[in-house]
Amino acid sequence: MQCRLNCGACCIAPSISSPIPGMPSGKPAGVRCIQLSADNLCLLFGHPERPAVCAGLQPSAEMCGESNSQAMHWLTELEARTAP
Repeated sequence: MQCRLNCGACCIAPSISSPIPGMPSGKPAGVRCIQLSADNLCLLFGHPERPAVCAGLQPSAEMCGESNSQAMHWLTELEARTAP
């Protein structure tokens, strides 16, 4: 499965604890990643600076749903269930 164009939910909903270029302390849940372009594409895709957690998150029918709002809901719920 490929990412839905203009979605970006996986770069907004989850927290990222590892450093990201431009966000040295990582990213809190619900905050747009600084490396997410205006058209919701990862500016670090394919680059070694991309955090391993981002590279490991692969799109799936369950995660992405049928819309961007479904993806945000699913990822926000996952974040809430896995938060310390």
